[in-house]
Amino acid sequence: MERELWGFVFFWWVLLAHPLCLVSANMEGDALHNLRTNLQDPNNVLQSWDPTLVNPCTWFHVTCNNDNSVIRVDLGNAGLSGQLVPQLGQLKNLQYLELYSNNISGPIPSDLGNLTNLVSLDLYLNRFSGPIPESLGKLSKLRFLRLNNNSLTGPIPMSLTNVTALQVLDLSNNRLSGVVPDNGSFSLFTPISFTNNLDLCGPVTGHPCPGSPPFSPPPPFVPPSPISGPGGNSATGAIAGGVAAGAALLFAAPAIAFAWWRRRKPQEFFFDVPAEEDPEVHLGQLKRFSLRELQVATDTFSNKNILGRGGFGKVYKGRLADGSLVAVKRLKEERTPGGELQFQTEVEMISMAVHRNLLRLRGFCMTPTERLLVYPYMANGSVASCLRERPAHQQPLDWPTRKRIALGSSRGLSYLHDHCDPKIIHRDVKAANILLDEEFEAVVGDFGLAKLMDYKDTHVTTAVRGTIGHIAPEYLSTGKSSEKTDVFGYGIMLLELITGQRAFDLARLANDDDVMLLDWVKGLLKEKKLEMLVDPDLHSNYIDAEVEQLIQVALLCTQGFPMDRPKMSDVVRMLDGDGLAERWDEWQKVEVLRQEVDLTPHPNSDWIVDSTENLHAVELSGPR
Repeated sequence: MERELWGFVFFWWVLLAHPLCLVSANMEGDALHNLRTNLQDPNNVLQSWDPTLVNPCTWFHVTCNNDNSVIRVDLGNAGLSGQLVPQLGQLKNLQYLELYSNNISGPIPSDLGNLTNLVSLDLYLNRFSGPIPESLGKLSKLRFLRLNNNSLTGPIPMSLTNVTALQVLDLSNNRLSGVVPDNGSFSLFTPISFTNNLDLCGPVTGHPCPGSPPFSPPPPFVPPSPISGPGGNSATGAIAGGVAAGAALLFAAPAIAFAWWRRRKPQEFFFDVPAEEDPEVHLGQLKRFSLRELQVATDTFSNKNILGRGGFGKVYKGRLADGSLVAVKRLKEERTPGGELQFQTEVEMISMAVHRNLLRLRGFCMTPTERLLVYPYMANGSVASCLRERPAHQQPLDWPTRKRIALGSSRGLSYLHDHCDPKIIHRDVKAANILLDEEFEAVVGDFGLAKLMDYKDTHVTTAVRGTIGHIAPEYLSTGKSSEKTDVFGYGIMLLELITGQRAFDLARLANDDDVMLLDWVKGLLKEKKLEMLVDPDLHSNYIDAEVEQLIQVALLCTQGFPMDRPKMSDVVRMLDGDGLAERWDEWQKVEVLRQEVDLTPHPNSDWIVDSTENLHAVELSGPR
């Protein structure tokens, strides 16, 4: 009886001590359930949204932080229709609201202005109508706002110019009207952001507003009437000439002053990228930097500013004149065909692929002797450096951060494969090429080896490039790369995240272990030594079931036959908890059958072939 009494007291103590947590979870669950009831869901995407559960963090397509607060809702391309609900404004910690490519209609709730932590609002390719809410101007952390391809009407709110963090803005293909606000903020965006809004005008759109001062002609000069009397003709001519000269000087002075100012002001050159049909691609204008600008920014490419180096050149940390930090990639000076093609490929391709999990190209510089690319500076370096080369004062990556990196990088690669036309193949996916911004958001970088691919095609190249341990076996043996070669590299990168180990490490030989990370992991799994797989830096602060799930995804991605590997879009869904169990069971059945077949390598072969047909070899071109 006494134990029951103490249990009752403890229950009420928890309830009273943490009322905010319970209320918060209830409010967020109620808000999302209201959204579900207001939407038509023919594909049962929202089937797991069970209103009887207090905490929505177990629902598919919902991501929570360590405090069980909803930070992400991913419902893009889900076939949903209906309308949004004002209760979405109660998700105070929400950072990403992804509702693109659906049939959602009605107005955009003004309550979304209460989501003060929102980083991305993607509502494009829907049927929203009505005005853009003024309240969106309160979202000071907003970096991505895409409302294109809807039926929005009315003016663009002036309040949006207060959102200084905005990096990507797309309001195209709507029915907006009026003058585009121009206080300097919107001048950062290309006219493509506002196209197909027939009633918009202003300098940013390229369509002058009626009666704008720059387009108003000066009033015509009317000469004075002739003066009669002796010498009147000469007096009249003198007066008329004086007035004409004065008028000419009056109207010429502004033009002369403007020409002098333009000559003194350093010019900025921009490289226009041709538009693509894919509405998910937001095309901006890449600034063409002068070589002098980048020399000043990097202290004349000082060695102390080197962030990294590779096969095509070095990367320097720099600070531009406006104070912003950048990473400047200086390609090797040799004018080799590969280097020239590398530069052109990166400029054209990176400018087309804009996604929060892809490294954004800010600009470039091209001279007879230099080829330079300018990127935003990634404050937390690469995943590889955080795993193995971090300074003593920096904390190791915790398990929730590693999970976010796995999901974010998969989304970036999925965008390259499925939303770019033609698709983009990275060809060197590894932990060193996954960068981390100031919030440890994963950004896929270094498209130096990527190729634009036509659908259903692969690219055959005589120069196999990549990094040892990450190269897919079919790429080594045939020179053919496809999106499945990226999937293989991603799977190895997942194993790096889990173990903290290098993909290829001769140091493991000291313990009689495999130098290839994939073989080392498989060996420990056969011995059921899961605890030895996990990075010791985590100090057991991880969830066994989640580690097993990531390992399962990694092994599915690194299957020997490319057709057996999942697509990156499938990987994203599996990481979200959708379909992994079924795919893993199917893979295990196939593995049992394969292990019954005696696979022996050719006696003259230098390759090592294991029971899953994985080929291991040395790197052909060296790391970049």
